[in-house]
Amino acid sequence: MALTKTQIQLVQDSFLKVEPISEKAAEIFYDALFAIDPSLKTMFRNDMKVQGRKLMTMLKAAVDGLDDLEALVPALQQLAQRHNAYGTKKSHFTPVGNALLYTLKTGLGDAFTTEVREAWVSVIHTVADTMKPEITA
Repeated sequence: MALTKTQIQLVQDSFLKVEPISEKAAEIFYDALFAIDPSLKTMFRNDMKVQGRKLMTMLKAAVDGLDDLEALVPALQQLAQRHNAYGTKKSHFTPVGNALLYTLKTGLGDAFTTEVREAWVSVIHTVADTMKPEITA
């Protein structure tokens, strides 16, 4: 995994701006995800507010972990292995990434600059490339 210090800083700084609206951000994310791929809705049977909190907790841990990518890799691999039980497929990473970018654009507004977007795209690709080998479907 190779991310620049600038990319990491941009992602971490922008996520700090999303944290205060984390509940709304999670709602935007899942609305966008299900609009992009309605078939994914069947994978979520629990309370979506609880699911949203889990999502934001996981995102915070990943964003905070960008400072030590070597330590983050096993955590992402374990996350992917747990997602096998939910029926996650490698093809799901694209809609999830797109929903996350839409959420960030909506939540950050003008602060979602081209540079910030590109940093997030790099992080999303890095995370997906780390997790996909662990996905069995």
